[in-house]
Amino acid sequence: MTTVLKLGGSVITDKSAPETVDADALAAAATAVTAGATDPAGELVVVHGGGSFGHHHAAEHGVSATEGTDDAATVREIHDAMGRLNAAVLDALGERGVPALPVRPLSAAARDEDSTLTLATTAVERQLGEGFCPVLHGDVVVHEGAGATILSGDEIVAALARSLSVDRVGLCSTVPGVLDADGDVVERVERFADVAEAVGASDATDVTGGMAGKVRTLLDLPVPASVFGSAALRGFLDGDRPGTLVAGPNVEE
Repeated sequence: MTTVLKLGGSVITDKSAPETVDADALAAAATAVTAGATDPAGELVVVHGGGSFGHHHAAEHGVSATEGTDDAATVREIHDAMGRLNAAVLDALGERGVPALPVRPLSAAARDEDSTLTLATTAVERQLGEGFCPVLHGDVVVHEGAGATILSGDEIVAALARSLSVDRVGLCSTVPGVLDADGDVVERVERFADVAEAVGASDATDVTGGMAGKVRTLLDLPVPASVFGSAALRGFLDGDRPGTLVAGPNVEE
């Protein structure tokens, strides 16, 4: 069984303070991941968001998923910030025995002029085949006609789910699931219209669409996806379906 797990940037960083890792939260997440990544019966791919690292620099330069930059120094600044966060995640996992290795999207992905994403997954497949745990992250990517734009971790999760033989997808967030207008967790989402009025952008700096963007992306996946809080991470990796199950029309359960 192959699982793709997204650790939200808000889970592992303090998004209100530039380039600040939430050390306790990252340690807790890495500890929860450990068994899932080392279980010989399963394969795990980890993707993490930008949090206060990539989002801060991207917002400062006005770079988003649709607004690009042709300044190489700006691209390197955002990419390097994500590299520092990625190193922290790799260290946290490695210290707990997870055989984690980086896969840097700037070198593996690109967008066409119509924003179609191409993500080369050979490295991910080879790492899994050799018993490693690939760790990808939100990044900047070259975008035909726009220089470079932001590629969110959620988009990477979606690309992996379509390209690999993925069985489950999980998004670990700072909230316990997709919330309705009363703040209660929605058990299942099958259409965006069901939650359109309730979901919105993140309160902190986020250039990738917040919860609304996550739901739209997950509804297009061919596999079921769970959105849950960090307290449910261990349960998800143990096979539970915590939080909100997002299962669009293309999902066969």
